[in-house]
Amino acid sequence: MPSASPDFEPHPLLTNAHLMTIAAALWRRTFSLPPAEDRLFAVDAESQILGHCHWQEGKRRDTPVIALVHGLEGSSDSGYMKGIAEKAWISGFHVVRLNQRNCGGTELLTPTLYNSGMSGDYRAVFEELANADGFEKIFFAGYSMGGNLVTKMAGEFGEKVPSQLRGVCSVCPALDLAACADELERWDNYFYEERFVRGLLKRYARKVELFPRRYSKNGFGPIRTVREFDDAITAPSFGFRDAVEYYESAGAKKVIGAIRLPYLLITAQDDPFVPFTAIRAAGAEKNPHIQLVAPEHGGHCGFVSRHAGGQRFWAEEKIVEFCREQLQN
Repeated sequence: MPSASPDFEPHPLLTNAHLMTIAAALWRRTFSLPPAEDRLFAVDAESQILGHCHWQEGKRRDTPVIALVHGLEGSSDSGYMKGIAEKAWISGFHVVRLNQRNCGGTELLTPTLYNSGMSGDYRAVFEELANADGFEKIFFAGYSMGGNLVTKMAGEFGEKVPSQLRGVCSVCPALDLAACADELERWDNYFYEERFVRGLLKRYARKVELFPRRYSKNGFGPIRTVREFDDAITAPSFGFRDAVEYYESAGAKKVIGAIRLPYLLITAQDDPFVPFTAIRAAGAEKNPHIQLVAPEHGGHCGFVSRHAGGQRFWAEEKIVEFCREQLQN
């Protein structure tokens, strides 16, 4: 069995939070995953999400499963998704790399957009894995927006945690969406804000083409920030008055205290747009079911280590290690 990962020691050239964040996103990586089996999970009457499944030989029901959820404007092909998948598969897990609604080229699978509060999608995935497939040991892990989604799912179970759900992990979860939107609007976060807004607008344009009777391409005015996009498009599309109401409804901060299953929360104190103060204010440290790991450095979902090999992307290894530990309990 692999040895426990050490405390995070950042790459010596990446102690700046922005450099860490960007380097992790641009790092060229190769993976040795077996071919994936594509699978559609029905998450409501009109919508499906696409998963790429890496099954261990024999697809045994008592083999643990880890389902992975990416962040805003990511997909099942994001580097960290494949990185966790590879580490987990080598450790003997079945792995399911999930695309959120509309991501990974799946716009035709749902008439809706996506938002940070759609935890029901992952509860539906869990129920299919547990009830239809009969898997007995299921874990979820999410990054950033995906971290908020799996955290919200865990909190919504409250005391009624299904026996098959053995643990949940999140990396830099956006638990307080308003605080994250505020941070993105700082001048030094312009690069991230511009990239997110450009991606969101392109994705919305594709939905307009596919569902012209449902979505309009006019009447929004200039959209320069994520908050403006959510105010003009996300919130009204899901019946919210504005971004403020949407953020309050979708943020997992309101349910993190209700988590009653093993939960690993990895975040960085220098995350440029998921403020550590918001993680602490949500009460993560007060819940005994939560293992909070918050190194001084790490950027946003970066955690590029000074150590090479499997330890290079430290958070990925930490997630798999945590899940292995829960199997011993």
